[in-house]
Amino acid sequence: MAEELSFTARVFATPGAAAWHMVTLPEALSDEIEARYAGPRRGFGAVRVEARIGRTKWGTSIFPSKARGSYVMGIKRAVREAEGIDDGSSVAIALEIPDLR
Repeated sequence: MAEELSFTARVFATPGAAAWHMVTLPEALSDEIEARYAGPRRGFGAVRVEARIGRTKWGTSIFPSKARGSYVMGIKRAVREAEGIDDGSSVAIALEIPDLR
């Protein structure tokens, strides 16, 4: 069974007309994920996760960002609308990472 990892982060929108809304995982949590789930991964070093914000749960991936020095995760529009999330919102997030070993 997957362990639940929780954190709070501020949502930011990437530049451009079709802006992605993202969060940056805390550095310590990113380091823990890197240590525990190191090895062959999907493209760009992505790690599959089940994410939950409020009552909304969805499957997605986190991926390393050199610019931010941590993993980042996109928050899709349906989740933002269901949970009332905008650019700059602070959100509590729970992640479950399937045991890949």
